[in-house]
Amino acid sequence: MKKLTLALAASVVMAAPAFAADVEAGKAKSAMCAACHGATGISAVPMYPNLAGQKEAYLVKQLKDFKSGTRKDPVMGAMAMPLSDADIANLSAYYASVK
Repeated sequence: MKKLTLALAASVVMAAPAFAADVEAGKAKSAMCAACHGATGISAVPMYPNLAGQKEAYLVKQLKDFKSGTRKDPVMGAMAMPLSDADIANLSAYYASVK
């Protein structure tokens, strides 16, 4: 049981990002998102979702899914493709921080 616990703890540590997300960097990068999702992540257009206040892990997953093609949308796929893991983490942290 102790070996299983240690193995599980090690896998959690290894799965965690090697860097802390930078909310300010995410805010700076969010300019490209503003056309559809609004300047502060609140969309004026009903077909585009609000990003402000979404859970950080949810936003990370969605951006990674768009980037990988797991989630298909021609616009979001193209927007997510050039994002690095740090960009995705930073954008997600920023939008999660907006109330």
